[in-house]
Amino acid sequence: AMVVMAFDEDGQATTYERKITICERAYRLLTEKAGIPAENIIFDANILSIGTGIEEHNRYGVDFIEAVRWIKSNLPGALTSGGVSNLSFSFRGNNTVREAMHSAFLYHAIKAGMDMAILNPSMLQVYDEIEPQLLKCVEDVIFDTDSQATERLIEKASGIVGQTGLDTAGSKDTHNNCCMASVEERLKNALLKGQATTLETDLNEAVAKYGTALSIIEGPLMEGMETVGKLFGDGKMFLPQVVKSAKVMRDAVKILEPYLGADDRKSNRPKVVIATVKGDVHDIGKNITAIVLACNGFDVKDLGVMVDKETILGQAVKEQADIIAVSGLITPSLYQMEELCKAMSEAG
Repeated sequence: AMVVMAFDEDGQATTYERKITICERAYRLLTEKAGIPAENIIFDANILSIGTGIEEHNRYGVDFIEAVRWIKSNLPGALTSGGVSNLSFSFRGNNTVREAMHSAFLYHAIKAGMDMAILNPSMLQVYDEIEPQLLKCVEDVIFDTDSQATERLIEKASGIVGQTGLDTAGSKDTHNNCCMASVEERLKNALLKGQATTLETDLNEAVAKYGTALSIIEGPLMEGMETVGKLFGDGKMFLPQVVKSAKVMRDAVKILEPYLGADDRKSNRPKVVIATVKGDVHDIGKNITAIVLACNGFDVKDLGVMVDKETILGQAVKEQADIIAVSGLITPSLYQMEELCKAMSEAG
């Protein structure tokens, strides 16, 4: 028997349409041309992380489940599998939420026809024993019911993990609640909660107080991001919250751009070309790295995902980059990185 991943010449399948197209093509090649019995084919249609705060990832869960349903209906005899722990990566550090995600996902995937799974059996709950509100939040994220599904799960997860220093329930009134707080505390609060409602007002006040934009970036803004990093490292903040915080930091730097002095704007800022390598769609690490680099004074050119070595090198030359940063999560990415390194050496 063999496990067949949903990959082709264009890389990894992420959408329902790509998953079923690749699996059908592989099935025909294996059964009709190679003479492999259908029952010896196990399709892994790629379980990817959901609840990341990145919109493109919202349908990863439901698209896998529907792809399994299609495979079982249209590719007779074939089996299905998947790596379930990938699903809950965003909530690393909160086992209660991760276990609920795994159990709910398996419940629905098995009903759709999933035959086997790769997972830690200790990271499961009995489906009927999952706390009802948590189950509702988890299933809303799995099935991408609406644009606020991840926000609700974050709020529920924050309550489960205990005191995080983040008042998600009252976050809409952040500025009113903090009107007596210093501008530094308000900026830190905006980063922690990922809310930019009063960001421009607070930054204008900070410019009047600090005199230069650079001192604000290197002072209260970076201190706020350091707190975010510590909370994430301690398992008290989750990936989608970090993504929101990083976006607020990026917005803050953009608002401060007109205030940056000539010395701060010099074109000799170190330039970075960053990309996820050919064949790989994983972009969470790349996105966060790109934002943090930009917040720390680097000039970042993000080329996106599934980028071949020729494009990466071409852009590096065009941008006169000081650094080439490449990201990847799956095993074939290592080969792509090796090929890029060879190409860099050959190009001098």
